[in-house]
Amino acid sequence: MIAKSPDKLGPADHGRRMSLAEFDRAEVEEGYLYELSRGVVVVSDVPGIRHFAVLTALRRQLNAYDLAHPGAIYGLAAGSDCKLMLPDLQSERHPDVAVYKQPPPQENDVWSRWVPELVVEVVSPGSEVRDYEEKREEYLHLGVREYWIVDAERKEILQLRRSASGWSERTVRPPKLLRTRLLPGLALDVAAVFAATGL
Repeated sequence: MIAKSPDKLGPADHGRRMSLAEFDRAEVEEGYLYELSRGVVVVSDVPGIRHFAVLTALRRQLNAYDLAHPGAIYGLAAGSDCKLMLPDLQSERHPDVAVYKQPPPQENDVWSRWVPELVVEVVSPGSEVRDYEEKREEYLHLGVREYWIVDAERKEILQLRRSASGWSERTVRPPKLLRTRLLPGLALDVAAVFAATGL
């Protein structure tokens, strides 16, 4: 029996139903971002310059923390560097930033088992439901310890921390600093993150 060749996904496949196994094997048309959300393919354009500016300002602070605190972080990953797989929900996510404090497990199926302690998503126009609702549920289900939703439109970061009953919420707005027990000594300058947009 001849094995079926992988599907090639493109913009026309937005909304197409697909299994996680099929999605994981699929080839993609370059120039777009792809995720699988509850068995449905989500195709989106590369985010705009505002998203880029916010993400760059945020990463600079996390990189500075990493350099100043050797060993506190194993690795900082971008969406193209990692994937979070949720077989139970038929979802595959590529967060804007994933902070791993531990090295990967010595297994073949690393992306379905290696869970970052902290995940960050920067909200783009059209991604609000995914970031505030779907990913909130999925990252909790996956075992992520903290999830930050960075919203330049609202000029705030929603900091979700895992608790016994789900997520506990804290909204951080300039000029306050964002702190987390996961990264002792980090004082994220929220004002600087949003100032990067020039607005």
